[in-house]
Amino acid sequence: MMSQRRGIHLDQSELLCTKGCGFYGNTGWQGLCSKCWREENQREKQKQIQEDCALAERFVCLSVIPKLQKEEEEAYTSRNQKAQSQPTITPFGKFVERKTKEKSSKVNTVTKFFSPSSKTPPKKDSPFDAHSSPSPSSSTSRHSSVDSDHATREFIDFLKPLKSGREIFKQCRAFTESMVYKRDMAADELSECVQDFYQNLSDRLHTQFKGSSDHVESVMDEVEKYMMTRLYKEVFCPETTDDEKKDLAIQKRIRALHWVTIEMLCVPVEEEIAEVSDSVVKAITDVIEMDSKRVPKEKLSCITRCSKHIFNAIKISKKEAASADDFLPTLIYIVLKANPPRLQSNIQYITRFSNPSRLMTGEDGYYFTNLCCAVAFIEKLDGQSLNLSSEEFDHYMSGQASPPWPQPGGASSSSPGSAALSQVHKGLDLLTGLGERQERVLEEAHQLESDLIDWTDEVEQKVQSVLESFPPETETPAPPTASGTAVSATAVSATAVSAASSTSASTDNVENEHLPPPLTRKSLLVDVKSSA
Repeated sequence: MMSQRRGIHLDQSELLCTKGCGFYGNTGWQGLCSKCWREENQREKQKQIQEDCALAERFVCLSVIPKLQKEEEEAYTSRNQKAQSQPTITPFGKFVERKTKEKSSKVNTVTKFFSPSSKTPPKKDSPFDAHSSPSPSSSTSRHSSVDSDHATREFIDFLKPLKSGREIFKQCRAFTESMVYKRDMAADELSECVQDFYQNLSDRLHTQFKGSSDHVESVMDEVEKYMMTRLYKEVFCPETTDDEKKDLAIQKRIRALHWVTIEMLCVPVEEEIAEVSDSVVKAITDVIEMDSKRVPKEKLSCITRCSKHIFNAIKISKKEAASADDFLPTLIYIVLKANPPRLQSNIQYITRFSNPSRLMTGEDGYYFTNLCCAVAFIEKLDGQSLNLSSEEFDHYMSGQASPPWPQPGGASSSSPGSAALSQVHKGLDLLTGLGERQERVLEEAHQLESDLIDWTDEVEQKVQSVLESFPPETETPAPPTASGTAVSATAVSATAVSAASSTSASTDNVENEHLPPPLTRKSLLVDVKSSA
């Protein structure tokens, strides 16, 4: 069934530079590789410089030159006027002026002799002393992180066996210190400075090592690690860019696409298999771990490990080697499940400050280019890409509906993993039904409570109206006598006693039907009179 669906397909030629040089392109460079992008950028800058020069020359010819000529004429006129009005200097005046100049020159000479000269060479220090240079970065390096200090020591240990190690360290240290003054520059300008330094140093190393490219690459890797570890805070997600805004946008986009399933992307991965599930978890962990690294090479290593875990999961699921058409949709699925932090900032950081040769060729460049394509696909994802109608896509994105759970079938449904997954789906459906039933019961309970309140109010109103319609009648008591008072009191007491006895008897002996009849008021009065 999956083979009938239209999956995500990317021609491998789309990963290459649009200039046709054969290197991998980058969406951040308009589909160009780093080399072609730099050449294109230099060409555009040269063109802009020529246009600015032509505009400046035109401005000078039209406005500045006439103004300078006028100022020069005015200055010449004023000098002539001063020369005519200035009195002639006597020979004695010239003698005084010459003596004054000689005195001032002697004072200046003595002052310069005792003052420190700007041309005095600084105190010679160890070329590998990372904190010996009295530069603005020395105070910063005192408070540098443990990672920066560790990277510096490792860089020094690596360069010690090399003949030109001291010179390389001096150049790298001087460059990182000079970048402190450029923190307010645009990100593209910072990237251009770093890439120019990489290129110049690489050219010198190629000349020195006479074509040993492997040795040059190892030195450049250490140079990148040292420099980027120290410059990480200044160049990662700088304030002059909108990288943070892009990070929030892509995170929001991925959260909104949480409903996308494997079937929609046509991912050939069977997560029910334990080994495949383990590879998927490792791939997610690696792509998330990318944000914790400082060096571009280490970030690329995280992407490479993630991609290899993806290829392993596909190989186990399909029982054959994975293809490029299977890799990209699976990578998109991993990114959607992981939602890596600061994804756009990390991509831009690698693009701007990584060794350009690493992005142009090799597996690091290939996997990084695929990650850029996956992010671009997520940003432009629509219903057609997921084999959905526009209405379904809009409903799922807005949260008005959820896609149906896939029903496991075929040979995989007999596996324990599929049975457990099916049981989980049934449990979720049952919980959904119970939730709906609970809502209905609560609604009916509220309605019953409201009806009871209304009924109570209605009964109270009716009782009140009956009481108002039939007020209770009060009997006028007969005038009491002495004997009558005693008799009445005695009768009342007897009546109360009899009533209490009757109630008690009827309560305790309900089943006894042979009790004597209760006393009445008439019989009680007769007994009282006879006794009197």
